[in-house]
Amino acid sequence: MKPAADSGWQLVLGLSLWALWFVVAYGGAAAACRWAPPDPSSGAMTGLNAALLLVGLTVAALLTWLAWRCLQAGRRLQHGQAPPYRRFLARTGAVLHAVAAISTLAVALPLLLLPPCL
Repeated sequence: MKPAADSGWQLVLGLSLWALWFVVAYGGAAAACRWAPPDPSSGAMTGLNAALLLVGLTVAALLTWLAWRCLQAGRRLQHGQAPPYRRFLARTGAVLHAVAAISTLAVALPLLLLPPCL
């Protein structure tokens, strides 16, 4: 069962997913660099960077979809049809999901340029 796009869960869901991504990205990179470091001469083109980038883009796509879903819910809730707080929750959730998606990309995109395990 997924939370409604105008529920209070939307205020914590996006940034929680971003925090989980952040821990997985840096924790996974640290663990991989400790136990199976890639060859430093390969630069940024490593399997580790590719895997982290793929997960990051997937998380960003999910967060973008959640933002769109909340935005659509906010537009559907007309004045007088529903309590005003539901529209507020939907629109605020959309903004928070968008911020989390941008933050995810900000962490993932340097993987294209920087080698892991510096």
